[in-house]
Amino acid sequence: MVACYFCVMAPNMDEIFKALGEESRRKLLDLLLFRNGRTLTELCDEMPGVSRQGVSKHLGVLERAKLVKVKWRGKEKMHHLDAAPMLDTIWRWINKHQRARREKARG
Repeated sequence: MVACYFCVMAPNMDEIFKALGEESRRKLLDLLLFRNGRTLTELCDEMPGVSRQGVSKHLGVLERAKLVKVKWRGKEKMHHLDAAPMLDTIWRWINKHQRARREKARG
């Protein structure tokens, strides 16, 4: 029953864990945490060794996971961190496993 409740409450959990599972995407999230509202060019400047196309693809994964939101400033596409879905998913994951551990200990 817990598993069903968890899946209904966190429908993009797989996307979030996929997004967090790659080092370059975690670095992009860190860059946005340090200074939110950056353009693709600004992010690329901070990611040596990753092509512009690569950074763009990583941002797409982060957007699908709802960890990055885009706002347009004139012709510039600004990328903003939204940590709420990540924090919500992580806390739900931790709580799910804590409940299971407590039930097992009682058991």
